[in-house]
Amino acid sequence: MNAETKLAVVILAAGKGTRMKSDLHKVLHPIAGRPMLEHLLASVAELAPARQVVVAGHGRDQLEAQLGTRAAIAVQDPQLGTGHAVQQAEGALAGFDGDVLILYGDVPFVSAETMRAMIARLHGADAPAAVVLGFEPADTLSYGRIIAHGDAIVKMVEHKDASEAERACRLCNSGLMAARAADLFALLARVTNDNAAGEYYLPDAVNIALADGRPCAVVVTADPHEVDGINSRAELAAAEALWQQRRRKAAMDDGATLIAPETVWFAWDTKIGRDVLIEPNVFFGPGAVIADGVKIRANCHIEGAKVATGCEVGPFARLRPGAVLEEKAKVGNFVEVKKSVMGKGAKANHLAYIGDAEVGAGANIGAGTITCNYDGYFKYKTVIGERAFIGSNSALVAPVKIGADAIVAAGSAVTRDVSAGELRIVRGEQLVKPGWADRFHDAMKKKKAAEKKG
Repeated sequence: MNAETKLAVVILAAGKGTRMKSDLHKVLHPIAGRPMLEHLLASVAELAPARQVVVAGHGRDQLEAQLGTRAAIAVQDPQLGTGHAVQQAEGALAGFDGDVLILYGDVPFVSAETMRAMIARLHGADAPAAVVLGFEPADTLSYGRIIAHGDAIVKMVEHKDASEAERACRLCNSGLMAARAADLFALLARVTNDNAAGEYYLPDAVNIALADGRPCAVVVTADPHEVDGINSRAELAAAEALWQQRRRKAAMDDGATLIAPETVWFAWDTKIGRDVLIEPNVFFGPGAVIADGVKIRANCHIEGAKVATGCEVGPFARLRPGAVLEEKAKVGNFVEVKKSVMGKGAKANHLAYIGDAEVGAGANIGAGTITCNYDGYFKYKTVIGERAFIGSNSALVAPVKIGADAIVAAGSAVTRDVSAGELRIVRGEQLVKPGWADRFHDAMKKKKAAEKKG
C-alpha cells in the first residue's frame, strides 16, 4: 500500500439480524466479552484509515451509541442488497479519492494482515479495478463463486444464479472487496437488480469492470474461519468456541499451564503471564491482568482485577473490578474481593467479603469476615493496617481504620477506628448458667414422655 494513499473503510451493518431473535443489534452481540463489531474495528485500526463509515438500518440508534464519533453512519432503508448498501456510503465519502475497503459487521475476525494484502493487490502492476477476498470452505453451501485463472477473476456469480458447473467451483466470495473510491461508486451506479432476488449485488460491480476490459483480482485467505459470518445464536456460540480455542492455545504457547483448557474462558483483553497455573472451570471477564507465577485454583471468576506475581486465588474465589492483589497475596475459597487492594502477603483464606478496602501487607482476614461498605446510599472505605489480624466472623463497618499489628477478636462488629497494636473485642458479655442445660433437657424429656402416654 502506498503510504500516501488514504484509506476509507465501509462496514455493512444494515441487516435486521432476525435469526438472532434479539433486541440487541446483531453486530453488538459479544464474543469474549467484546461486541463483534469492536473486534473488527480493532483490526481496522491497525491500518489507520482516514475515514470509517458504518452502513446501518435496523438498530441505528444502538450503533450510534456504540460508535460515537469514531465512524460516520450511513442509512440503508430499504435494504436492497449489498451493492445498494455500499452506495449509501457515497455521501459520507464525498470528496474522498483514496482506497475503499468494504467489510461486514457480522464478519468480525478478518485480520489486519488480510486487509493489507487486499489493498496491496489493489496497487499491483495491473491496477485492478477491484480486489475480492476469496476463501475455500469445507462446504461451499450457498456462497457466491469466484471463477478465476490464477488470481485474475473471470466472473463473479451468486449461488442462486450459478450453473452447476459454476457451483462446482470451490473458490467462494467472502463479500469483502477493495477498490478505489472513484471506480467503486462509478461501477455501483451501473449495477442493476436483474437477478433471481431482485437485489443490487456488490459482486456485479466486478462483472461490470470485467466487461469493460479492466482486470479484477482475488486474494485468497489461508484461514477460511477468518470470514465466518455470524447470523444466529448458534453461529455466535461457534465463533466464541473457536476464539476461545485459539486463545487457550496462545496462553499455553506463552508459558501458562491450563489443566483442562476446554473449561477455561478468556475475555478479549485477558493478560496472562508465564508459569501461571490455571485449574479447571476458571472464567475471565474483561480487564483481568495476571502476572507471572500465579496459581488460580478451580472454579474462580476474575474480572477487572490485577493479580501480582506469586499470588494464589481460589478455589471458588471471585475477583471483581478494581481488585488488586499485590505480590504473594492469597485469596482462598469463597472469598469475594471488589475494588480493594490486598497488600503484599495479605491473606483472606476463606468465606470473606472485602469491598472498598485497603488491606495492608501481611494482614490476615479471618473466615466469615466482611467489610460493611454500603449503607443503602453510599459506599465507604475500610483501611486495614499491615500485619493486622481480623478474627473470624467479624464485621468491619465502614468507614473504619484498623491500625498496624492490631487484633480484632472473633465475632466483633467494629464501628470505630482501632489503634495500632490494639486488641478490640466488640461482643456481648458471655453469660454462664451452670446446670441450666441439664435441667432443660430433663424437663423436655418428661414433657415428651407425658405426651406419648396421653
